[in-house]
Amino acid sequence: MNKYFEKLQPYLDKAMALQTARNLFEWDDQTLAPFEAADYTSKVVGILSDEYMKSLINDDVRKLLKKLQDEKEQEDLTDTQKAIIKELGKTYEQLESIPPEEYRAFNELASVSSRKWAKAKKDNKFDDFAPYLKQVIEYKKKFAGYRVKGDKKPYEVLLYDYEECFGIKELDTFFDKIKEDIIPLLKEVTKKAETIDKSYNYKNYDIQKQKEFCRFLSGYVGFDFNRGVIGESAHPFTMQLHNHDVRISDRYMEDNLESAMFSMIHESGHAIYEMNIDDSLTQTLVGTGASMGMHEAQSRFYENIIGRSTAFWEPIYEKLVETYPENLKDISLDHFIRGINKAAPSLIRTEADELSYPIHIIIRYEIEKMLFSEDVAVEDLPQIWNKKYQEYMGITPSDDTTGILQDTHWSWGEFGYFPSYAVGTAVASQIYAQMLEVMPIDEYLKQGNLTPIKEYLRDYIHKYGATKNTNQILKDVTGEEFNAEHYIKYLKDKYSRLYDL
Repeated sequence: MNKYFEKLQPYLDKAMALQTARNLFEWDDQTLAPFEAADYTSKVVGILSDEYMKSLINDDVRKLLKKLQDEKEQEDLTDTQKAIIKELGKTYEQLESIPPEEYRAFNELASVSSRKWAKAKKDNKFDDFAPYLKQVIEYKKKFAGYRVKGDKKPYEVLLYDYEECFGIKELDTFFDKIKEDIIPLLKEVTKKAETIDKSYNYKNYDIQKQKEFCRFLSGYVGFDFNRGVIGESAHPFTMQLHNHDVRISDRYMEDNLESAMFSMIHESGHAIYEMNIDDSLTQTLVGTGASMGMHEAQSRFYENIIGRSTAFWEPIYEKLVETYPENLKDISLDHFIRGINKAAPSLIRTEADELSYPIHIIIRYEIEKMLFSEDVAVEDLPQIWNKKYQEYMGITPSDDTTGILQDTHWSWGEFGYFPSYAVGTAVASQIYAQMLEVMPIDEYLKQGNLTPIKEYLRDYIHKYGATKNTNQILKDVTGEEFNAEHYIKYLKDKYSRLYDL
């Protein structure tokens, strides 16, 4: 091993251990911890965050990093070590710019803020959450300001944290294409959506039976229960400690069958990605997904491209009917497939159909750009949100819970994350187009055999972790970098077929 990398390793190991501890507290906070624990646990999170920063931002690591970034020393590193040094360089640049006391204070705030959001959502009171959100935004503006360079905008700094291949220019181009091609299609499809009876979805569905069936679905698509667990939270999410400990959560509603099922498939897609990362990368800076765009590509691929297909449900639909015979005995597979693919403007992002989904992301993207480039008051956000939904969807939230409070991301300061959902959905379509060229996906699904699909994703995408970025992976797998045309074609083909357009 390179002598400088060997000296760096203990610092990397300590940082990894501290980050793992922080992740454990976050998992516990969102799933099992009592509400009143938040203010006290936040102090623990603050101390861990402070120690994490110190483990990396110090003179020893600075000198070793500079040495290992030297071209001559790079020749003596393995490909994995080079990727780790590249990732460390980005992490170091990000953390070094932030005063330690501010970094600690922000992490304490985020820990409290997320719980305040959960309660405000439950109580339908944005005003209770607004003071915390205001502080979070102030910190993120300050942190972005520390790092902005040249002609880049502060918001762009945050975007690159989640997807380094997409700045404002690339996203504006992508979203303009969505507006041009998909919004007219959504309007056309919506005219026919009323012909689809989906009332079965909103009957009473026993929560315990939902949990059992969702657990079955997770295992069916490839979640490994020897290396993962399922919890329950206000907002479904995935948390990885490493590729042998990946945790997902779900939310269950008695009067919505689809919600938990497709959230479970979605989070299982995230988990499968993490579980498939090669063991040689485990507990390193590159032992996670390439980016949030690529991560969302995996979850959206499983949730929508696979999970909403006829072939996927053919072997297992009868099991669902047997779970809820009174509600589904008269609902044919064809009726069910049309139901789970019904497209129409809606309020809730996580329950949106494939066609309207990117519009939800555009709304959040435009609001985030406003927050970081204009003088927008936090108190005005519900009104801005509602106005955007009326403009793009023709509908207006009746309350904060179904409006501005529906997502947890901003409570954690995750500004710049939302575009990853749309980018990831488009990336999934591009990968799917390539997979169709090399394997009979529908035949595998009809056989109830998802193993070849999981293995393909492992071998061509997952195992590399964060040693490649999104465009590098796409170029290697499909022969081209990001190309939104595959996404547009996928949506047009699917909904033209479903709605006989």
